[in-house]
Formats: sequence, C-alpha cells, structure tokens
Amino acid sequence: MIDNVCTMPSTQVTINTEDGACAATLHTPSSSGSWPAVILYPDAGGVRETFSAMADRLAGLGYAVLLPNVYYRTEYAPFDLATAFGDPDERKRLGELMATLTTERVVRDTAAFLDFLADRPEVAGTKVGTTGYCMGGRMSLTAAGHHPERIAAAASFHGGHLAAAEDPDSPHLLADRIRAALHVAAAENDSSFPAEQFERLEQALVSAGVRHTIATYPAAHGFAVADNPTYDVDAAERHWTALTELYGANLHS
Repeated sequence: MIDNVCTMPSTQVTINTEDGACAATLHTPSSSGSWPAVILYPDAGGVRETFSAMADRLAGLGYAVLLPNVYYRTEYAPFDLATAFGDPDERKRLGELMATLTTERVVRDTAAFLDFLADRPEVAGTKVGTTGYCMGGRMSLTAAGHHPERIAAAASFHGGHLAAAEDPDSPHLLADRIRAALHVAAAENDSSFPAEQFERLEQALVSAGVRHTIATYPAAHGFAVADNPTYDVDAAERHWTALTELYGANLHS
C-alpha cells in the first residue's frame, strides 16, 4: 500500500475489446463532477492492491483513472513481487504472461479503453494521459505513438525495452508519430533499459521534436511501486511530482 493515500470512489467496469471482456476499475475524485482521464498500465505483476492505491492517489489529484486488467485474456495466479524474480519457476511464468501482450494487442486494447472513456460521464474533455511501470512504461509510450489524436501526456517509470535497436516494435521508432508530452524516468543500472537505449530514445525524441523530459532516477528498477522490494520512497515521491506537473500542463483545456 501507499502511505497517506485516501481511498477514492472506484467502480468495477467491463470493457469490451476485440479479444473479449476486460475487467477494470475506474477511480475518481471524491467530489462530484467530471475530470480528464488517465490510463494506468501496471507492471509485469499485473493489477493488484498496490496499483489500486496508486490509481486512488492519481484520482485524488483530479483525474478519472482507468486501471485495466491487461492480462484479461489469460487466467493466472497472482504474483508475489517480493519473490517472483528470484524464483526461476515464477520468473518463467511471469515472462510467459508478459509475452502474451504483443504490441498489436496493446494498441487494440488501448483503442477500446479510449472508446470506453469517451462515453463515461466521469470523464471531461478528449485529452487522455497514460502512465506505466516496468512493462507498462513501454505500453504507455506505445499507446501514445499509436493514438496521438487522443493521448496528450504519457509517462514511463522504470520502463524496459523502450529503444532496442533490433526490435521493430520499439517505442523509439514511433517518435515522429507522438504528439503527447512525455516524461521518461529510467532506473539506475537497469539491464532492460541500458545507457545505449536511453541515448537512442532521447535522440529519437529530440529529432522528432517531441516535448519530453528523460532522466535517470537514483534508484533501482521498480522504484515507484510500493510492493516491489526495490521500492524507493524518495524516487517514488519524485515520480508523483512529475506526474502532477505533466498532467497539469497537458490534460486541462
């Protein structure tokens, strides 16, 4: 759980996608009204209590936050992030589940999420923000590249494989399509996003004229997610400040 976060109203919803019914929760501020929308993409461990608390905190900042079960196509037992990466069997199971989220599926699902949000009375305006963690960071940038007409602000925190030279679906190749303002926060010594990828992504964003901030936070991979053993309070608070500034500047008409 995240310390000092009030529980916000949330609604269990089902989003019809091309591949089936995706369960999700929609978190909103405690007051009545409508607000800009944000899609929160979880890390490899999927939706769990920690991410519900994070969605509540975002909602408390004045947003309607959609937290989808991105693994809705597959039944799976929950992961314990404190041990999953150290257990070979659990790490293998986690990798197999992550592999089900192809770029094509992420793009398709995001289209369904955006259509869903467009019809909700809790949502104001057409500008949508995204944020993601670990694999969700890549999803957030992929969404911004494939849905530039709707996504106005996108963030990635300790996201992996954002600019792999050999990957034809790498987010850095979408730079010339992105219209959103970006905040990319790398982790230190992160094998999933090494220095050469950092540089390649930054060069692509600069060349395409994308408004962006890219930085390495002084913390390990997983720093923003409270149930990760590498959770770092200072880096996590820096990430909340970054989101507040990014969305405040780009999601309000």
